[in-house]
Amino acid sequence: MNIVLLSGGSGKRLWPLSNDIRSKQFIKIFKKEDGSFESMVQRVYHQIKKVDKDADITIATSKTQVSAIHNQLGNEVGVSIEPCRRDTFPAIALSTAYLVDVKGISPDESVVVCPVDPYVEDDYFEALKALSDQADKGEANLVLMGIEPTYPSEKYGYVVPATKDSVSLVSAFKEKPTVDAAKEYISQGALWNGGVFAYKLRYVLDRAHELIDFKDYQDLYDKYETLTKISFDYAVVEKEEKIQVMRFNGQWKDIGTWNTLTEAMEDNVIGKGVLNDTCKGVHIVNEMDVPVLAMGLTDVVISASPEGILVSDKEQSSYIKPYVDSFVQQIMFAEKSWGNFKVIDVETGSMTIKVTLNAGHSMNYHSHNHRDEVWVVISGTGKTILDGKEQKVSKGDVITMKAGCKHTVIADSELKLIEVQIGEGISVQDKIKHEL
Repeated sequence: MNIVLLSGGSGKRLWPLSNDIRSKQFIKIFKKEDGSFESMVQRVYHQIKKVDKDADITIATSKTQVSAIHNQLGNEVGVSIEPCRRDTFPAIALSTAYLVDVKGISPDESVVVCPVDPYVEDDYFEALKALSDQADKGEANLVLMGIEPTYPSEKYGYVVPATKDSVSLVSAFKEKPTVDAAKEYISQGALWNGGVFAYKLRYVLDRAHELIDFKDYQDLYDKYETLTKISFDYAVVEKEEKIQVMRFNGQWKDIGTWNTLTEAMEDNVIGKGVLNDTCKGVHIVNEMDVPVLAMGLTDVVISASPEGILVSDKEQSSYIKPYVDSFVQQIMFAEKSWGNFKVIDVETGSMTIKVTLNAGHSMNYHSHNHRDEVWVVISGTGKTILDGKEQKVSKGDVITMKAGCKHTVIADSELKLIEVQIGEGISVQDKIKHEL
């Protein structure tokens, strides 16, 4: 099975754990059998491989998320990188061209496209295989997954099948409705449109060439910023007459808010947190090294990270985005291809950061024009290179770099250090990369 996972968006509705770099799908919040935690993208990836160990998985994402993907899934997973955000049709067109032109998959093969962040069980991925098999038959140009509704939701569009068969032609599409309209649609047998569909690669390539003037994947990538923002539903799905829908009646949750995310959490507390006996329906997710105590609360989510602290009624947590948009945010935590960093303190003229480098990895060889830096190694071993001079480092070592000094650090084991930046106007733009 060829599968494309759409991994876009900033997940601001899950602030303060998510930001423009660390989106909701990378938050490690789902408990595994060994007691450790994994993220949405890790959970979905492992579920796919469990159902189909030979599945060819490609993740369509923005360039800001590539480091987190490789950090969590390794370097073997395919990544179709969007240079900027242009909605789902350009993203799917680009990933389709990537499969054919970069990965060398035949245009006559089928692919399943789905979001990376549903909370589902293994039967969902068995259904995706069936969806791919149905697309292989060539009875329709597109085969959608229609999810049996569990309540009259205003959040989803609806697909109306022509019959009650497990696979049916599509009679109509309905936009996101009011609750009353949703009840009416469901009484007519309508299914949720979860944004899951299968097609033969050649079909979407042909549609893309009709709407966009491009030669191949690289040409499409180079022109990406000029493309019109449009959804796959509007550009392709709702204009296609030869289209089928396959029913799915297993568990499916769109985990886009704290309210829905906490429903999928196995433990009420992740991190340092205590609930007293009078709390009911309360969840704590704490990434800080300070304890959180909740007493006498009902249906509340409490989340703490270097980005900020959220205390919210679960129902109200769905309306967080406008408030988060008003914040002027400094990125306080991010996963990189070499490890991660967490901002500990920000003052006028200085910034203090805790940096973790994975074994065998290094930072870019770089310099800064407007700030000095000091590294204090707190654990692990490695080596630094300062203006071409190599030096071994270990716990307790202090390395000082004046503005203009070219520098990098290479980890032999996992290496943790405290980085203090000192200077006026500290900025991420003040970084010059050099060849080592």
